[in-house]
Amino acid sequence: MKLLRVGPAGAERPVVLAPDGTARDLRPLTPDLDGAFLAGFDPAALDPAALAALPPTDLTGERVGPPVARPGKIVGIGLNYRDHAAEAGAAIPAEPVVFLKPVNTLVGPGDQVLVPRGSEKTDYEVELAVVIGRTGRYLDTPADAAAIIAGYAAANDVTERAFQFDRGGQWDKGKSAETFTPLGPWLVTPDELGDPQALDLRLWVNGELRQNGSTADMIFPVHETVRYLTHFMRLDPGDIVITGTPAGVTLGRPGTPFLRAGDKLTLEVTGLGRQETTLGQA
Repeated sequence: MKLLRVGPAGAERPVVLAPDGTARDLRPLTPDLDGAFLAGFDPAALDPAALAALPPTDLTGERVGPPVARPGKIVGIGLNYRDHAAEAGAAIPAEPVVFLKPVNTLVGPGDQVLVPRGSEKTDYEVELAVVIGRTGRYLDTPADAAAIIAGYAAANDVTERAFQFDRGGQWDKGKSAETFTPLGPWLVTPDELGDPQALDLRLWVNGELRQNGSTADMIFPVHETVRYLTHFMRLDPGDIVITGTPAGVTLGRPGTPFLRAGDKLTLEVTGLGRQETTLGQA
């Protein structure tokens, strides 16, 4: 099942895409796709009869927003692909590298990404995002972690490398600029997506393929990553976990210019749709 939010920023409405591709308005069931809704959401309850009872809605010309409203936190995982760690000149981590992104970095899949003022090295990172649907704390097994996942989405963990590495060595500085977490277009439920370790991730800059990887190459698989996180923080419904990026970022391509206003980014993740955005200047 695919869930999404459409409409002007701050005034999105929740929508579900039925298996036949028709869009149905979810407002008879919830005012928004947020943690409160996800905490009680059972995809099986939206059977064909229940979907048919929802009013159809026309998405023509509509802006698509991030598929989750008001997450409590965005948790990032760094260096989670061996090839990316190698291109960054970093050792393979013994445990997941964890950082946090402000929730006000979250934007829709087609919204403009802003290059920060003073930026020298704005970079891209196509990633698989996990959206939490149940509270998780001190989980024992990856299977326990799988049970608290509401769904998955495509993400771009936009990063300013000079801020990240050259301004005191604090990753949050490089990850926190406004618009730095485009998410969507859809939240896809686990039953529809299937194995999260069998997804292709691709990203193009101005039509040139830069990243072409697979979640099969993660160092720490999705369910194990979620389990691990619950021993350091409580995960709540609506929280987002972005799980790392494969090789091909600008940082690992000597001589390749970093992103500038006017560049066009396109990315896609198997089963999770496509993002297209043109960069602007903050």
